[in-house]
Amino acid sequence: MTHLFRTAVTAAIVAITCTTSAAADEVLAARLGALLGEEREALAMVPDTRLSALTALPESARRDASPLPDGDTAVSEAFISTMTAPSGGSEWQCLSEALYHEARGEDIMGVFAVGEVIMNRVDSGSYPNSICGVVHQGTGRKYACQFTWTCDGHSDAIGNRTAFSRVGKVAKLLIDGLPRRLTQGATHYHTRAVNPSWAQRFPRVASFGAHHFYRQPTRQASR
Repeated sequence: MTHLFRTAVTAAIVAITCTTSAAADEVLAARLGALLGEEREALAMVPDTRLSALTALPESARRDASPLPDGDTAVSEAFISTMTAPSGGSEWQCLSEALYHEARGEDIMGVFAVGEVIMNRVDSGSYPNSICGVVHQGTGRKYACQFTWTCDGHSDAIGNRTAFSRVGKVAKLLIDGLPRRLTQGATHYHTRAVNPSWAQRFPRVASFGAHHFYRQPTRQASR
């Protein structure tokens, strides 16, 4: 509906309020009929290709038309089980592999929590600005990498496709923009079996399964 058409309809309705109630329907039908006729004539003059372009939803609106599920709903085994097996590009592959090697034995909240750390690092400005960059930071230097599985000398082959599909669904949701509500911006984690030195300096913000999660303090400029 064009702006002029909406304006005319409004004027017609206002005019009707000034008539007797008995004549209201008749007046409205006549005026709307005339206006609709003019609208059809105007639309008929627009080429089909132009009309399609004018009425098509923008890309952002098409994405919004199928919103992600609520975060609390998605972070559940029940929801994950309803998803079809995902696939994606290199960023999805890197995140899925990291979740497989770091968290496949965790419950679903533990998997999401590890994924949040990786995504938080991508956004932080203190780490590489891509998922693959974060996951493989330091890879090639034994035990100097950020994620041990990338530099411990053991095979990185995916041996359990069912587990990989499960964590791959988590990876897809996080990459698609699912809100990260579990770890309060955590950038680090470690298993309960170890106690790294940085854990004494960073505030612990959450614990899930076998892992504690920490947020790296923001550096303050010296005065």
